[in-house]
Amino acid sequence: MFSLSRQLRREEKVIGLVPTMGALHEGHLSLIKKARQMCDVVIVSIFVNPAQFNERSDFENYPRDLTADTSILANLHVDYVFAPAPDEIYPENFSTYVTVDDLSIKLEGASRPGHFRGVSTVVTILFNTVRPDFGFFGQKDAQQVAIIQRLTRDLGFETEIVVMPIVREENGLAMSSRNDLLTPEQRSAAAVMHQSLEEGRGLAESGESNASEIAEIVRGTIEKEPQAAIDYVAVVDNETLEPIDRLSGSVALVAVAVRFGNVRLIDNIVLGDSD
Repeated sequence: MFSLSRQLRREEKVIGLVPTMGALHEGHLSLIKKARQMCDVVIVSIFVNPAQFNERSDFENYPRDLTADTSILANLHVDYVFAPAPDEIYPENFSTYVTVDDLSIKLEGASRPGHFRGVSTVVTILFNTVRPDFGFFGQKDAQQVAIIQRLTRDLGFETEIVVMPIVREENGLAMSSRNDLLTPEQRSAAAVMHQSLEEGRGLAESGESNASEIAEIVRGTIEKEPQAAIDYVAVVDNETLEPIDRLSGSVALVAVAVRFGNVRLIDNIVLGDSD
């Protein structure tokens, strides 16, 4: 991968990287299609990153089907698939990790300690290895996006981060590999997450600027669903992830995490962003 990257840069190719953990779905495909539009060369990485799993069982049970994934990628005219073994990314005696302070301990970080250290570390390794001009990420993982944008800026990577909108199932549920772990009843019930966020958006668009009022309507809608157990509902600054009191000029992120049985799902909307 190092050698290939050097050659592509010598040829002055515009390189796009789409980092994934496999189990590809339409959300990933939207990133790849955008990369294909913007770049001369599209590289998709497939690496199930052990450093970002809090539970060993979650890592071991994560779906892996490289043959199926590469078949999908071939149909999308992806140029290269980078699928390293774990010991290529984390060789023996590996001991250097990347942590984006502050951003990594909020929201998801509070529920999944160490998760974002794993994300930041593997993204740094991928960026150093591929050296892409553009990196493509999905808005569904909004906190991850904020962390990677900060990491890219702080560490001086030349990579420009491109964030693509959430791709949703017919009932509004944000696409995720975790959705396949839901029962049909849970999958139907999980649509309440998007419904609640849209109610929050509607309240904001009607003129409500009090963040707690928006959070309350989101929480209240989710609580009407008996199968839903709320982890958090938060209205924060989209860049710093700091809680805000009012919508006043800055771009706000409304983020939720909800459990349905043993499956924990996340979703969000952005308020005040014209792009």
